[in-house]
Amino acid sequence: PIYYPNNLTYKNLYYFMFAPTLCYELNFPRSPRIRKSFILRRFGEILVLLSLQYCLGQQWMLPILRTLDRPLNQYSTLQNIERLLRLALPNHLLWLILFYVYFHSTLNLIAELLRFGDRLFYRDWWNATDLYEFWNRWNTSVHDFCKRHVYMPLVTQYGMNKLIGSFVVFAISAFFHEVIYCFLFQYGSSFFLSFYLVFN
Repeated sequence: PIYYPNNLTYKNLYYFMFAPTLCYELNFPRSPRIRKSFILRRFGEILVLLSLQYCLGQQWMLPILRTLDRPLNQYSTLQNIERLLRLALPNHLLWLILFYVYFHSTLNLIAELLRFGDRLFYRDWWNATDLYEFWNRWNTSVHDFCKRHVYMPLVTQYGMNKLIGSFVVFAISAFFHEVIYCFLFQYGSSFFLSFYLVFN
């Protein structure tokens, strides 16, 4: 076991930076060895599923989007609804494939390479009966981080109401998810400009 301050090394820091977790531990759970067959299986899944995503986008979604020859506000409401419904199924499939590629294949591949023992990256969110349950289950890394470093300090140390603590966690999580999307889709400057105008 590692005890403080023996954990204050570059090796320990880099391990935490690359490990598939957001919560730091002095002693992370470790698996005994790296399984090569497991790595090959996860790597194969990533290649096949990303290729499938590309094909679905090219063959199913792109033809629908190419029929747009003018801005959406120049189409009738029924035409917009029709296009939205035609895009709904491929969009849903692409989202599910991306979820599996990232949360199952990629995170398990990284965990196996680092011999990281905790492999619970998501729980059965498809069985959730309400939105609260869904958010708790679909990304356990972010959920555990928010619970440990935001919710519990607000409720136990600052005496905040549990409902208000949950709302604060939801707002912070939503903000950072939006920031990520802003940078991914490169509309960050407009987002931060609007954020600045709202709060000043």
